[in-house]
Amino acid sequence: MEMKTLPITELRKLLGAVSDHGKQHLVEVEADLLQTTFLLSEAIEKLGASFTAVHEAVTEQQHMLDALVAKYALDQDELNRLDAFKQKIGEEVNAAVTSLQFQDLTSQLISRTIKRVNGLKDLLHEIETHSGEMDPSHEHQEIAKFLDAMSHSLNEGSHALSGGLRRSVGQQDMATGEIDLF
Repeated sequence: MEMKTLPITELRKLLGAVSDHGKQHLVEVEADLLQTTFLLSEAIEKLGASFTAVHEAVTEQQHMLDALVAKYALDQDELNRLDAFKQKIGEEVNAAVTSLQFQDLTSQLISRTIKRVNGLKDLLHEIETHSGEMDPSHEHQEIAKFLDAMSHSLNEGSHALSGGLRRSVGQQDMATGEIDLF
């Protein structure tokens, strides 16, 4: 195909439309991700408060049970069953609190996704800046330079993303790690 048959005007329009529509969609994606982050934070805060309240109630209940055990002579089997319940409740609350680490994991993922969105918005902005009018006598050379520069930018952007954004989150599962609630 000869350079003179390349539909330059249509290519500029296409680049402008891709840029405009792409940026609009990315703004919506970013807004949704930020809303998701907010909702997760609110949910974790409420869950943390609920687990703190459960912990306090169970502690008070245990004090009452200890007083009743001291007042009434319970046989060893009943005491063992009460201790088993106490241990089971503690284990379950601790397991639930540890599971709340998903906030950290999802925050890492959302943060990386927002960085990717911003990278795409920058790329689309670059496309938009080159979609305007060009000197007709130099259109072909300018389009060729632009496409070459865009290819170079894509390669650089992809390489930059592979440095930090393609890694997994800092923790593989929720069975390990720490969470500061109590």
